[in-house]
Amino acid sequence: MRYLVTGGQMKQVDRYTIENIGIPSLVLMERAALAVTEEVMKQGQKTDRIWILCGNGNNGADGVASARMLHLKGYQVFALLAAGRDKGSSEYLTQVSIAERTGVNLAGFSDLIPGTCDILVDALFGVGLDREILGRYREILETILRCRPKFTVAVDIPSGIHSDTGQIMGIALKADITVTFGYEKLGTMLYPGKEYSGKVLVADIGFPGEGLERLKTEYFTLDPEDEKQLPKRSAYSNKGSFGKVLVVAGSKNMSGAAYLSALAAYRTGAGLVKIFTVEENRTILQTGLPEAIITTYEAEDAEAGTEGFKKLLVKQCEWATAIVLGPGLGQEAYVRNLVEEVLANAYVPIVLDADGLGTIASNPELTSYFTENIIVTPHLGEMARLTGSAVETIQKQLITSAREYADRFGITCVLKDAVTIGALKDQRTYVNGSGNSAMAKAGSGDVLTGIIAGLLALGLEESDAAAYGVWLHGRAGDMVKEKQGDHSLLARELAEEIHLVR
Repeated sequence: MRYLVTGGQMKQVDRYTIENIGIPSLVLMERAALAVTEEVMKQGQKTDRIWILCGNGNNGADGVASARMLHLKGYQVFALLAAGRDKGSSEYLTQVSIAERTGVNLAGFSDLIPGTCDILVDALFGVGLDREILGRYREILETILRCRPKFTVAVDIPSGIHSDTGQIMGIALKADITVTFGYEKLGTMLYPGKEYSGKVLVADIGFPGEGLERLKTEYFTLDPEDEKQLPKRSAYSNKGSFGKVLVVAGSKNMSGAAYLSALAAYRTGAGLVKIFTVEENRTILQTGLPEAIITTYEAEDAEAGTEGFKKLLVKQCEWATAIVLGPGLGQEAYVRNLVEEVLANAYVPIVLDADGLGTIASNPELTSYFTENIIVTPHLGEMARLTGSAVETIQKQLITSAREYADRFGITCVLKDAVTIGALKDQRTYVNGSGNSAMAKAGSGDVLTGIIAGLLALGLEESDAAAYGVWLHGRAGDMVKEKQGDHSLLARELAEEIHLVR
């Protein structure tokens, strides 16, 4: 597990390290500059034209220090001081003074003669940028963009990217590599900042762990080594030892979603999976997934809310360890009764998705049944219907949108996008780093519900099941993409690939 920080949190870590631990700011700066310098040296030759664009804050000071290090190693360095050499932070002024005495080629931006730039080191703005870039600084970035540097290394975060949201603050430089310090910033994990950051390298420059621990940051992501934390299968066990997943899904001519969720639950490790669906789906589901138990109902009984239907449904809920509710249910009149009966009678975790969420959006009074064992998994359109917010607004505020909805009901909200966010009921926020655009296919979300339910069946609590489920789903997608390319992935292949991740 890796922690992620906001710009404000990183500043607090920096301040704590300097003021409480006693490591001087210039010492941290030298280590940061060295990390940048080493990366530039890996990418370039001494004959390359290297421009280092420096603001007059501490990010710019890192850039000036890196310019000095490269100059002393014989590289052709041209340090562009966007705000001149006489005004700036004390560290910036110190670094400029040292650079002058060591013969670094320093110049104001007005002295730049546009030409070939082999490597650009972007040290204009750091994590403190909180407003749109206008005026002279916008002109500077526009000039740099017109010069089309062949390779760009960003210092801490690309200039113009908000460190918390990943949004472009009017204009931004796109990096091939971002060398960030201490901890990865949220803005480099969220689009469009993720795209603008390129490959992110986290450099250890000496921040003590206690600086972050005292903040109790809630943001985190997972890495492949975290998969070792998933439950192991004991030799002394039987199918009942690994949980029972009830998949309440599918409608007439819509059996595929139920199949995908059930298959994914099995592939993730659930011992038993039962599909509760309309009678019309029995044959195709039994043929496609003979391992699943099939229990059916008549849509007319569900719509009428007959006692027989209610007793049947309660029996299924009592059987289950975890429930998937919603994929492929459709929008017929009976679906509202079906969703309400499950929510009212289930006392196990429920993964609520697709038409289940649509039913909630159309009948918001059903949220009165929400308890802490609910996991909702909306995509942007479903989230818009649930909240009344515009898709564009939600997309720009993924973490805030997911967190507010989860906190409103005390549940876990998995908000699906190019970067999926898990606002967990334990107040942590998961930012997913796996997956790819090849997964943007029908049925992919149904597989995710099955994976999460499978993890719940194995005994993970809701927060961990949601985070690990999203991670495994994306990892499977990455593996399928390697085999099938960007365009040919099928949702069922995600479920089939889970065994390689687990």
